[in-house]
Amino acid sequence: MPVLFSALVPPDDVVEAVAGALGEPDDGLRWEPPERWHVTLAYYGHDDLDVRGAWLAGRLAGRRAVDVRLEKAATFPGVLWLTVAGSELTPLAHAAGAAAEARPYVAHLTLARFPREDPGLAERWTKSLSNFTSRSWTATSVVLMTSEREPGGTRYRVARSFGLDHG
Repeated sequence: MPVLFSALVPPDDVVEAVAGALGEPDDGLRWEPPERWHVTLAYYGHDDLDVRGAWLAGRLAGRRAVDVRLEKAATFPGVLWLTVAGSELTPLAHAAGAAAEARPYVAHLTLARFPREDPGLAERWTKSLSNFTSRSWTATSVVLMTSEREPGGTRYRVARSFGLDHG
């Protein structure tokens, strides 16, 4: 069974704006490639794709599209990320299953990872991205993604897409 999670995928121009703000960093962080950037709604672990897809379709039926914006950088232990603003994002994440997770939902887009014992590695980025704000966009779909280990790293694939109502 694949590892599954649900997410929002930012539009290409927002990905380009973030990449432009980063430039070409070479500083000891393990940077996530832009093609893997996403905002996780809920993590399901190893799960049956068809069963989880049907479950998620039911949970998202009738949900409205949400306005989303990426903002300043912050850190978790070992993770550099951008904050995500959007007043309806948390209810959407809870509908997708985030409420069942052990920790509170924090909307974010992971940029890079670093050794937990060296939080100073990310400090430069939290400062330089403190005023970053992307344009707002309307997320009109939630994707169910697979996470698969391959030679050279982990690959994410969109397995299903669920449209959100435009209002």
